[in-house]
Amino acid sequence: MPDLSQIFESINVGLVVLDRDLKVTYWNRWMAERSGLAPEAILGTPVFTHFPSLDTPKFMRSVRAVLAFGTFAYFSQKLHKHLFPFRPVGSLAQRIPFMQQSCTMGPLRDAQGAIVGVYLSVLDMTELALYEQRLIQMNQQDALTGVFNRRHLETRLREELERSQRYHTPFSVILLDIDHFKRVNDTHGHAAGDGVLVELGRRLGGMVRSTDCFARFGGEEFCCLLPQTPLANAQILAERFRTAIGGKPVAHQDLALEVSISLGVTEASGTDTRKSLMQRVDEALYAAKEAGRNRVVLLPPEA
Repeated sequence: MPDLSQIFESINVGLVVLDRDLKVTYWNRWMAERSGLAPEAILGTPVFTHFPSLDTPKFMRSVRAVLAFGTFAYFSQKLHKHLFPFRPVGSLAQRIPFMQQSCTMGPLRDAQGAIVGVYLSVLDMTELALYEQRLIQMNQQDALTGVFNRRHLETRLREELERSQRYHTPFSVILLDIDHFKRVNDTHGHAAGDGVLVELGRRLGGMVRSTDCFARFGGEEFCCLLPQTPLANAQILAERFRTAIGGKPVAHQDLALEVSISLGVTEASGTDTRKSLMQRVDEALYAAKEAGRNRVVLLPPEA
């Protein structure tokens, strides 16, 4: 029978064995390299001595179940992120603080079949987790401006309108448009127009709360969803948006582009649908354009 330890020491998976007192009895090379703890530093000591973050109700329930019934326990990266707080390998450490791990816990038995301990396998899922995160981000973000895209906005609009009506909390929407944007493209070129869109997204996207949703609605139109925000507070933010753009030229190469925005604002009613809500805020934006642009127009919810 070949010595299987040579496999356990060379595979690209962490392997840990704990006895019934949760003392470490095996710590393979993968674990030693990622943790910075050589086997002689950890063998024979309780695992919680070096990794107190493992001492959680979930972990202990899993250990007790494995020791008592010989079952298996799984710690999914999507739910738990990691068991062992290791730094990611290489350049990944610049993008995420901890290695993302999928882990399995199972029983170890002696020759008579008695459970004498548990093993843990640790699989590094960091690259896959970051790839999935990037795919989600690409699906939600506008490629040019980096703010949310219309697809994500539509999802959030449905969720926030339903939440507002279920819990009777205020919910407001701002719809804005860059005044005479075609003139910018025609006079200075589409690269200049793109620069204006990017700068608008940067300025206004940085002014909203994490609970809000600022998105590119299409072309030169942007929309902001404001959960738990009454109309009066939404008006204040809309005015801040307006002055943040109209009061500061947008730099593009050697140009200082003077642009302004028009904004419509409304608050959802208890009977609004997504269509009626967006139609009303669109009417408010149209009224702002008709009144001379570079202004905010409110349309309160219908009684």
